[in-house]
Amino acid sequence: MSDRDTANILWFNELHRKDVNLVGGKSSSLGEMTSSMDVPVPYGFATTAHAYRYFMEETGLNKKVNQLLEDMNDYEDSDELHKTCETIRNLIVDAQMPSDLTNDIEKAYADLAEKMGQEDPFVAIRSSATAEDLPNASFAGQQESYLNIKGAADVVNRVQQCYSSLFTDRATYYRHKQGFPHEKVALSAAVQMMVFSKASGIMFSVNVADGDESKIVIDSIYGLGEYIVLGKVTPNHFIVDKQSMKIVERNVVKQTVELMRVPNGGTIEQAVPQELQDKQVLTDDQVIELAGYAKEIERHYGCYMDMEFALDTNTDRLWIVQARPETVWSQKKNKNSVGDDNVVAEADAKIAVRGLPASPGLASGVVHVIDDPKDINEFKDGEILVTLMTSPDWVPAMKKAAAIVTNSGGMTCHAAIVSREMQIPCIVGTKSQNVAATDALKTGDVVTVDAKNGIVYMGKVESILKKNTPQVSANGQVVAAETFAPTATGVMMNLGDPELVDKYSSLPADGIGLMREEFLWTTYIHEHPLYLIEQGHPEKVVDMLASGIAKVARAMAPRPVVLRLSDFKSSEYRKLKGGEKYEPNEPADLLGWRGASRYYDSKYIEAFKLELAAVKKVRNEYGLKNLNVMIPFVRTVAEAQKVTDIMQDEGLIRGEDFKVYMMAEIPSNIILADQFNKFVDGYSIGSNDLAMLILGCDRNNDTVASLFDERDLSIKRAIRHLIKTAHKDGKTVSICGQAPSEYPEFTNFLIQSGIDYVSVNPDMVKETKRNVAHFEQRIMLDKATGRGLNDPVDYDWK
Repeated sequence: MSDRDTANILWFNELHRKDVNLVGGKSSSLGEMTSSMDVPVPYGFATTAHAYRYFMEETGLNKKVNQLLEDMNDYEDSDELHKTCETIRNLIVDAQMPSDLTNDIEKAYADLAEKMGQEDPFVAIRSSATAEDLPNASFAGQQESYLNIKGAADVVNRVQQCYSSLFTDRATYYRHKQGFPHEKVALSAAVQMMVFSKASGIMFSVNVADGDESKIVIDSIYGLGEYIVLGKVTPNHFIVDKQSMKIVERNVVKQTVELMRVPNGGTIEQAVPQELQDKQVLTDDQVIELAGYAKEIERHYGCYMDMEFALDTNTDRLWIVQARPETVWSQKKNKNSVGDDNVVAEADAKIAVRGLPASPGLASGVVHVIDDPKDINEFKDGEILVTLMTSPDWVPAMKKAAAIVTNSGGMTCHAAIVSREMQIPCIVGTKSQNVAATDALKTGDVVTVDAKNGIVYMGKVESILKKNTPQVSANGQVVAAETFAPTATGVMMNLGDPELVDKYSSLPADGIGLMREEFLWTTYIHEHPLYLIEQGHPEKVVDMLASGIAKVARAMAPRPVVLRLSDFKSSEYRKLKGGEKYEPNEPADLLGWRGASRYYDSKYIEAFKLELAAVKKVRNEYGLKNLNVMIPFVRTVAEAQKVTDIMQDEGLIRGEDFKVYMMAEIPSNIILADQFNKFVDGYSIGSNDLAMLILGCDRNNDTVASLFDERDLSIKRAIRHLIKTAHKDGKTVSICGQAPSEYPEFTNFLIQSGIDYVSVNPDMVKETKRNVAHFEQRIMLDKATGRGLNDPVDYDWK
């Protein structure tokens, strides 16, 4: 065994890419660029896999970890898995590191300071996992990165925290499923001089949108690069031609926030100076310089590369801070699946999987299987997202997808609702059709998704895709403009993502009938409101909510916008940063602490007041008086009174120009509508939850999905009763569920019942507008002639 094999510390200039077993993929790649290439890489050192194993053995942690894992009853029990992994991580963090290993790390940090001519330099510490006997010598799981760390003691502490990150729930579960002993896994920590980034970003030596290897893609943002990974900031986008080394495409997007280092350690979000928000983050010369590095790194490694860079505030110098092989297009190329090899005739197309057609459309692309939202940073624009099931924290990845395919879920699941709004082809519930998508499809496969019929084909079936091409006249011109007859029944639009409002504001909708606030949390804020209050940054909630809401209200004005206040479940809140501290473990959180029951609770009321402050800011400071609000999941009349009292105390008072609506999604809302009328201006029927609770049928359960039907007579009678009762007191009724989009005959029933508005996803606005006009004309014609068909069904309560 060589000295390198038993060393606790190795410097970047001592490392090469073949040293993956010694220091993992990330550290060995940094070493390769430092020791063998003329590429600017911030200098540093890596703790070794040997150091990790020595730490685990000397502290007796191996035995303790083994015992805890042996005592596990069921790895499929997420609560038990989480509790065990949390215990293991705490044991590792709290253990006393052997003094000789501590000394080695502290000495290396001191040596780094001397080499760089700085006292106690700031460093970035990034974990680099490796595993013996695995084909790629790497390991699945999300390990940690720590930025802006200063001082030897803190460096040692962060290395130890990196060690604990090997036992995240997902990584532990994966090792168990693979039958892989945890002792064979090790972790290196790369300790690297911190670049004080005024800008940063990612680049690829292949166009990841279409696999064009003649292009380099560069995305850049102000500040630290974490906000690109989180999808919190839309980057400037450049495409450079490798041959001419010229910028052939650019897209400069306004950037309002950035993540910056704090001089005494840590990071903070701040506003980008107003004069820079619309400006190009990098100069053209800097873009070309980066493209040169990308080209050289690809040449050296011999494969497509995925790289990260940073632009230093003090020196204006560009640094490459990470480089790894790009996976999706590299795998596709290795499988000889690029280009025409992938095209198949429709008659020869093999069906890979079937599911429920949740959002219609056709798309072809490269599959990327994602098991955990923590890995969404790996997902690239234009790929086919294949996963178990989505939730609100998946939205950044969903926005990039050409199509979405899930194992679980029904027509009203999160993936279905969001994809319809975004007009992304989506197939759900493949597992209920006998074959799970994550089993049938692998990352790198090329497929064609026919979401209209719920079928995924292997390969690119061009004849099917051509059916999606719009038809034009012989001379290529539009022959007639679209017209829509005026209707007495309003047709509203559902919208969550403010980034889509410019695209959809020209649709013939009478307003926004449902704006979901949850999109703003998962797209912009990412942190639990109580955590932000505790950290002293409640203004972040108010400002970011107000910014997103105002964007929609401004684009739709003077048409009304109805904002549904937050309706996360506890499991969804827990996924926000800091959320675990404040959220209960609820096995059935669909029926738990959600909606109105949170707002007046002493544990949450201060967070609710931040939402109200954002609404006031939009209405009063921005002058957008077309904004109204809706309260979700109100179980009792007393809850309605408590919540509206809080709103009034916070200065949001119902009146002619401010309406407070309530979701009607619980049977009590229907039965006691005459009592709820006292506290609200109207209702929006959430037909998904209402059908679930009337029929006693979990809408997310594949086993009973066939029983879930919003057209059931019990649902129709409930709706008819609500409309009559609301109208007696001059209240309006809308519907924001999926039924009017899916079933035109259901829209006819609603109009016959006297509903005031129907609110549908953007892709159905035009069709619903025409359907409503048709049904209203039919009613008038039947009334005039007396020759209309009678509906034999009695919808009234006896």
